[in-house]
Parts: sequence; C-alpha cells; structure tokens
Amino acid sequence: MKIVVDSNIPYIKGAVEQIADEVDYVPGCGFSPQTVADADALIVRTRTRCDRSLLEGSKVRFIATATIGFDHIDVDYCRRAGIAWANAPGCNASSVGQYVQSALLLWERRAGRLLRGQTLGIVGAGHVGRCVESVGRRLGMRILLNDPPRQEREGDSRFVSLEQIARESDVVSFHVPLDRGGRHNTFHLADKDFFGNLRRRPLFMNTSRGEVADTAALLDALASGQVGDAVVDTWEDEPCISRALLERAFITTPHIAGYSADGKANATRMALESVCRFFHISATCHIEPPQPPCRVIEAADWTEASLRIYNPQTDSRALKSHPEWFERLRNNYPLRREWGAYEVRCERQAYS
Repeated sequence: MKIVVDSNIPYIKGAVEQIADEVDYVPGCGFSPQTVADADALIVRTRTRCDRSLLEGSKVRFIATATIGFDHIDVDYCRRAGIAWANAPGCNASSVGQYVQSALLLWERRAGRLLRGQTLGIVGAGHVGRCVESVGRRLGMRILLNDPPRQEREGDSRFVSLEQIARESDVVSFHVPLDRGGRHNTFHLADKDFFGNLRRRPLFMNTSRGEVADTAALLDALASGQVGDAVVDTWEDEPCISRALLERAFITTPHIAGYSADGKANATRMALESVCRFFHISATCHIEPPQPPCRVIEAADWTEASLRIYNPQTDSRALKSHPEWFERLRNNYPLRREWGAYEVRCERQAYS
C-alpha cells in the first residue's frame, strides 16, 4: 500500500512507515494529480484541496485529514468517486482551549477588568466549544451557548440565539465549522448585522475558520467601537491576510490556536488510526510529543503560570513583525505543550 503524506504533519515520520509499504512526503501545497496518481491513501491538512482536479483518475481510496475541519475535502465528489475520508474531530480542542484561556487572561490585564462575572458567548458548542466553556467557567464567567444544529438535535433549552449572544456578551468566541450556504450557513456568520447587534463593545475572538467573520465588517466594527478588541487566529484569504486587521487587533496569530504539540500528536494518531480502520490493518499508533525543556513551572499565581506555559503574545508579535511569513510561522511552529506536561507550583492555586 502506498500513502502520500503532507510533509508538515508532525510526528508522523517513522509511524506511517509501520502501516504502509511505500510512503511519499509532499508539502501541503505540492499535492498534484501526478503525486497522488498511484496512491492508495492520502494523509493531508487544510492546505491540500482534495477535489476532482486532484483525484480524478487516481487510485486513491481513502483520505485522512489530520484536522478537525474538512472543508478542504470535496465530500460530494468523493462520495461519487467512491473515495472514503475521515477527519480528526476534537483532536486539538484542548489546545484551542489553552489559547483562548491565555488570550482572555492577557485581555483581562489589558482591559483592567476582571473576567469573573463577565459573560462569555460561545458560538459553536462542539468539541472545541465545550473546552472553551470549561475555560470560561474556571475563570468565573457567565456562559451563553449558541449551536443551532445541536439545539435542533437535542432540544436543549440552554442554547440561546445569536441575537442574545450579541446583546449580552462581554466576550464572543467563535468555534463553528465553515459551512458555505448550507442549512446552517456559517460563511460570514459574523457580518455587518451581527456586529451591529453588539451592545457591550465585546472582545471578539475567532479561532474557527477565517471566512466565518467578514473582515471588512469586523474592521468597521472595530473602528466604530461596536467591537472593543479582537483576537484573530484564523483569517480570510490565508496566507494573504488583511494587514489592516493585523495592525488593529489585539492578538493576531497564524492559525495556530490548535497547534499545541499535544493537539498535533492527537491529530496524527487519529489520522493513522483511521487509515488502519479503513484498510483493516492491525497496528498500534502511539504518538508521544517531546517533553518541554523545563517541566517545572514556579509562579506566584495561576494566571502567571498559565501565561508562562503559553503566552500568545509571542506568536502575535512574530506575525505582526512579519506578516509575509504566515506560512513559515505556521509550518515551523515551535514546541508548545499543554498544562498536563508540567509540574506547576503556585503560591495561590485558584484563579482570582
């Protein structure tokens, strides 16, 4: 069996060779009809568009994407062509939760107002949204959840409308998949009308997909004061991002909120496991990220410890200084471990 693999997928080299007879590594943007023609399976990320122009005439029977999102896979074409696929739902949910937590703690310092008692509106309550909900509750925030598909399936009264999110939230965080024109369209879900309904000049956060937010509308909302500040990790037209939004937003990062080593290891493992399931291969796919250089964190309090483990300002400064390095910064992202990789010693354990 031959597998063509995105060469930027971490921790996969050496592991995929245990389940395939032949492995070719190709940069995410370098997949072509020629490179996949005789492949049985592909393991990709979001940079590889898997559609008819790539796949027609190939031997490909299965695509594994080491990502939560799958809008880069033309699922209708794959169904017609008999090509199965799998994504990695929830693989980096805790990583995004870590990013949101650190961004909120930084904003608390910047705004000079405690997070405790403020309202966090979460749009999209899937794997990531639930992690962000846990973060908000840990910080003592009031939580509002918006998720129409889940509300329809579960009939749960705890979900609220997008209009209520806009009216009552001090922080709005988006965690939805990109759905263009479907029944639950999320393309430009945060648009001029949404921003016009905001009442509390909230912090706006987007770590889902860039196209979920209308960039022009967000810039107008920042200029008019409808949005107090912004944290932007995902962008329209990546990697050719809006320089105006880059300059105006508080924290700006190159689509790396889910890029902890732990999340990457989870995604790689899940991709390999999906290949094994499809091809009925018996193998153990154990992926262990490297240990951090220093495992012991000594800090005065929980906030300081959290920001010493991960401070998104470092990534933000790098992108603001070199926006033309968007892909370089993303593809060469340094080791970042989550809380569980550390022994944390704090004088004051609880958030206050």
